[in-house]
Amino acid sequence: MLKSKASQTSIEQRNTTRMRVLDHIRSRDSVSRIDIASALQTSPATVTSATADLISAGLIKEVPGDPPLKSSKRGRPRVLLQLDGGSYLVAGLKVARHAMSVILVDFQGTPLASYNHPLADAQMTPEVFVRTIRDALQEASAQIGKTLEDLSGVSIGIAGLVDAENNFVHWSSSLTERNIDFGQILPKEIPCPAFIENDANLVAKAEQHFGYGKGLKNFLVVTIEHGVGLGIVLDGQLYRGERGCGAEFGHAKVQLDGALCQCGQRGCLEAYVGDYALIREMTVVDQNQNPRTVADIYDKARSGDVMAASVLGRAGQMFGLGISNLINLFDPECIILSGGQKGLEHLYSDEVMTRIRSGVVNVDTPLPEIKVHHWGDQMWAKGAAAYAIEQVSILKVKDIPAHAS
Repeated sequence: MLKSKASQTSIEQRNTTRMRVLDHIRSRDSVSRIDIASALQTSPATVTSATADLISAGLIKEVPGDPPLKSSKRGRPRVLLQLDGGSYLVAGLKVARHAMSVILVDFQGTPLASYNHPLADAQMTPEVFVRTIRDALQEASAQIGKTLEDLSGVSIGIAGLVDAENNFVHWSSSLTERNIDFGQILPKEIPCPAFIENDANLVAKAEQHFGYGKGLKNFLVVTIEHGVGLGIVLDGQLYRGERGCGAEFGHAKVQLDGALCQCGQRGCLEAYVGDYALIREMTVVDQNQNPRTVADIYDKARSGDVMAASVLGRAGQMFGLGISNLINLFDPECIILSGGQKGLEHLYSDEVMTRIRSGVVNVDTPLPEIKVHHWGDQMWAKGAAAYAIEQVSILKVKDIPAHAS
């Protein structure tokens, strides 16, 4: 038994080293073994062993480096390592109210195909939800002559309370039921490993790998769409909470017994800031108003509609209150406001910034930078694809035979 435990510990240590090496290679276009050893402060022999295993697993490949300088008397071109882009095909999928956005990428994250699958209903049973995911993936794969069987992994972004480690959804506005174990349902329709994650966390992944969060260790991403989400990156790692239900910024309470939220509680920030909340508020204050989108409310406000301006103004004040609380809690390097729509001006106006400053603990240093990133649905999907690449990497490393190295 002791020997078995020691053997298991040794395997886990080797896998940890392999993942550290793989992550370092992923963060570079290409890098040499000696540079990896230096960056990770480990021995060249350890790196050589780990990279041999990663090559055998199809995760990385050798590529020629620059030739030696003419002034050098001897020497061969350096051999560099990079991700093996052609080894695995992965998919990222984002579930919105009216469509599922799919992106297919190679193992380096290069986009190969994208597809927007319309939804007949904003809410679905878990079974219909999974079948619809399968259909969307099939359509996207067919664009490049592939099938579901060619996929090595898929990551699914969904709004709601998600325990990503267990593929368990406590609640989502996209589902008609609560407490769904997708670990049992997804394999029935999807033949490759599938991972489900909170969509705001996936936007944080996208920002970390492709956007304004690149190079930052501590930042927050606030997503504004139908609802309000939060992705937290601390010390370079995504923070989810003990149950996978942390970072629910949209359900932070800003008004005692306030407006009804789609989660069933009252006074949530989302009930004042989310798209549905703004449209609902406009309809309540004036039955003659019938805006279909937030853009309609913006158009009315720009045309001088006092009520539309008031609805947007109150949303901005509530949002400013929430942002000041985030700064007091996390003191991040940067806060990124991420939204698919371009109508976010009411959330970073001068009045909102004043509200934020008035709510932040007063110290003689500047506030964290607040950036606005307008993205399309592909931003969500790209984050999902990045997460899928990470998860496929973990699975492939675990599959490396114990006798390797």
